Amino acid sequence: MRRLALILALIASPVLAVQPDEVLDDPALEARARTLSEGLRCLVCRNESIDESNATLARDLRLLLRARLVAGDSDAEAIDFIVDRYGEYVLLNPRATGSTLLLWLAGPAMLLAGAGIAFVYIRRRGRAAQEDETLSDEEAARLRDILNG
Repeated sequence: MRRLALILALIASPVLAVQPDEVLDDPALEARARTLSEGLRCLVCRNESIDESNATLARDLRLLLRARLVAGDSDAEAIDFIVDRYGEYVLLNPRATGSTLLLWLAGPAMLLAGAGIAFVYIRRRGRAAQEDETLSDEEAARLRDILNG
């Protein structure tokens, strides 16, 4: 029955790298492990979760995560343990705290700065064009002479 459920889960879900020998006996723990592993980055692959990666290190991380859950860790404790061991880079969606807060805010700040610079540039260019269109008294007199003459 367990094999049939596993086969149906593999057919119905996207292909994952989790091996049958990694799957936990408790379906609730396995579901938690799958949910958590979707948010953990494979340190060998680029932007791939440990759930999707076939790398040996990803397998080690999956087994470590499952071992922490079986030991009774909460979801946050298991993730914190892995982050403490491998650093913030292991999270696919890094936390917005500390040094990463600067990275989170840099994009919007640069966008606002660029929009401000563009606004000032366009405004100054418009004023300069208006000033160029105004004729001095000498130019106005010369233009009248040309048109009358």
